[in-house]
Amino acid sequence: MTQKNRRIVLASRPTGSPVAANFRLEETDIPQPGAGEVLLKTLYLSLDPYMRGRMNDAPSYAPSVNLDQTMVGGTVSRVVESANPAFSKGELVLSANGWQDYALSDGGDLSKLDKAMAQPSLALGVLGMPGFTAYVGLLDIGQPVAGETVVVAAASGAVGSVVGQIAKLNGCRIVGIAGGPEKCRYVVEELGFDACIDHRDPRLKENLAAACPDGIDVYFENVGGAVFDAVLPLLNVHARIPLCGRIASFSATSLPEGPDPTPALFGNLLVKRIKVQGFIIFDHYQARFDAFARDMARWLSEGRIKYREDMVDGLENAPEAFIGLLKGKNFGKLVIDVAA
Repeated sequence: MTQKNRRIVLASRPTGSPVAANFRLEETDIPQPGAGEVLLKTLYLSLDPYMRGRMNDAPSYAPSVNLDQTMVGGTVSRVVESANPAFSKGELVLSANGWQDYALSDGGDLSKLDKAMAQPSLALGVLGMPGFTAYVGLLDIGQPVAGETVVVAAASGAVGSVVGQIAKLNGCRIVGIAGGPEKCRYVVEELGFDACIDHRDPRLKENLAAACPDGIDVYFENVGGAVFDAVLPLLNVHARIPLCGRIASFSATSLPEGPDPTPALFGNLLVKRIKVQGFIIFDHYQARFDAFARDMARWLSEGRIKYREDMVDGLENAPEAFIGLLKGKNFGKLVIDVAA
């Protein structure tokens, strides 16, 4: 065990896109567990777009990170000391240590993982929150029907890649949207999407329309911006939009220039009777996680769902990796190997 606990704290709140100066790497003493507590060593840290919102001092569905507080995040950890009879030294757990090497827990926020799990980091990706987000958003809100066209933004990412594959299992035609030719090839050739459109191509609207000759029945929205502008006129009557993110505007400091798009947006929603439902995945764990875990484990074992991790070594590299995530530089689920 190292003699210090490294942690990355929020040093300042970003204006626009985060920069390295918004973070600070500190060293503190390793905490000691009291009665009923366990000491956890972080093995893997998940980096996710929602963290950008937590850096703001503004009302949201979860509290903001305070200045000088450890950045939040889901983690896979090992119990290194235990004063809690429910946990033994050496056990693997899903935890919320945030961006640090060690953390204490009373066990209430921990979920045990199989110690024999070959790839524990998957509990932060396809078997964890991103995979669950895809599952609930598509099946419960999108409610795809065989033969329908499903369009997925950020199709090569942790959530979008799973959305498309589940929709394919349900007999739908799947069109992905991703950033760059390499990601688009991966989405089609490896994940089995029917088509993928490069959102960096200036002909985005024309290319998407050509890929969706029968319109769009379900649009899984986690991007916003120009991608949504291209999707909106193609939506069919009674289309469904599960809304779980808007990464294109997370760091915006002003409204877009030009006319107010709200009248046209609401006009489309009304005339086409389109259902838009925002959702926060943490609301759904009690009711739906067991079904997701069972289905996803089966699909993975059968080879019907594929996944890709973007693994970065070293806690000290988390800020740079996170900044890159918000710019679309990651390729697959972004995970920090903290123990590397």
